[in-house]
Amino acid sequence: MSPNPPEAAVGLFAPSRSPAELAPVFFALGDATRLRLVALLCAGGAFSIAQLTAHTHISRQAVTKHLQVLADAGLVHDLRAGRERLWQFDPAQLEQARQSLEIIGRQWEAALGRLKASIEG
Repeated sequence: MSPNPPEAAVGLFAPSRSPAELAPVFFALGDATRLRLVALLCAGGAFSIAQLTAHTHISRQAVTKHLQVLADAGLVHDLRAGRERLWQFDPAQLEQARQSLEIIGRQWEAALGRLKASIEG
């Protein structure tokens, strides 16, 4: 008998994280603008809103809102440098999400292997 979906889902996530804790990370990364911001911030260093909006058509207000979603998910944090607010990438949450996806990938591979064996055997 197969395990119930909620019980099976527990093993899909990195040991220290629950699905409810990782959902904001996946939500935050599900937007093209926020993905672009994460990519820029991953380049290293801390960037101001002005630097993040340079050469784009996105307003500072829009970028600020996107950064807040990323901050709520724990993907970025802000630093104060005088009057300026700088934003920096925080890799911990993304690493937890990556680990969860890796676990899901291994489970899919195992399930596909069982299906193949069942079909061929």
